[in-house]
Amino acid sequence: MGLISFLKSKFKKKDTTVDTYSQGMEKSRKNFSNKLSNLSRRYQSVNQEYFEELEQILIESDVGINLTLRIIDEVLDESKREKITDPTKINEILVDKMFVDYASKGDIINELSFKEGIPTVLLVVGVNGVGKTTTIAKLANRYKEQGKKVLLVAADTFRAGAIEQLTIWAERLKVGIVTGAMEADPASVAYDGMKKAKEMGADLVIVDTAGRLQTKNNLMAELAKIKRVIGKEIEGAPQETFLIIDATTGQNGVIQAKAFAEVTNLTGVVITKMDGTSKGGIILAIRDEIGVPVRFIGLGEKMSDLMEFDLDKYLYGLCVEEE
Repeated sequence: MGLISFLKSKFKKKDTTVDTYSQGMEKSRKNFSNKLSNLSRRYQSVNQEYFEELEQILIESDVGINLTLRIIDEVLDESKREKITDPTKINEILVDKMFVDYASKGDIINELSFKEGIPTVLLVVGVNGVGKTTTIAKLANRYKEQGKKVLLVAADTFRAGAIEQLTIWAERLKVGIVTGAMEADPASVAYDGMKKAKEMGADLVIVDTAGRLQTKNNLMAELAKIKRVIGKEIEGAPQETFLIIDATTGQNGVIQAKAFAEVTNLTGVVITKMDGTSKGGIILAIRDEIGVPVRFIGLGEKMSDLMEFDLDKYLYGLCVEEE
């Protein structure tokens, strides 16, 4: 049984999360799955032109050139070896290869882990405008609803409005927040945050940071300083560093991911605005380029629309046409 058939069988009885994935990825599915189906209907048997069109579909879906060429080569090799010429079966093999390529790059971990008596510190990085503040709020809400005591730290002291926006979210969610003055040293704000976290017995501390990627050396120095300060106050922290990427930025998002991976040790990626893009392959491209798993995915504007990333549900939402 190919992966598409397996996913159809697995999600025959949809639950709410599958529905959210399907609805949130509707634009991407129309761009990818529908094109695959139309392509297979136009060919009785695959040939060189079929594979060239298949390659184009992947590239247009933001899967990335390197990964696209590798997957197409693998599909072509298997089709020749197994003497497969049926376009539908070729598409099944394609989706199988997409799954294997993502899964083979290491464990797929989603949720944050917690230790009794030690705050889990999550450092959040990403350029301005990708939905960083809203994502922090959604993560704070997620773990507050799980009974965790959450503290926000507004260490993005250089962007006008960043502190104010995070403060408004903290008030709405009724969680603690530590702020500093505009243009204050971000590391000093992080220090105050760690002290506060220990005083209040926080389970989770989410630290917002500045998204000034154009000054890479300065960013590296700033993040290194923040990490040193956090590590001195809370042993082993920050335990997590998440990069926020806007799905609608396409290949620019992949470039951002590579740049941040060079300056800090990322443990996860959060993809926002997935419901706003028709090019859902960006998740595969980022995983291929930096090897870091996508931990959460934004599939809508509601707080509950920030979902754990699930590879099966993602591929179902991307590749399986609605019946």
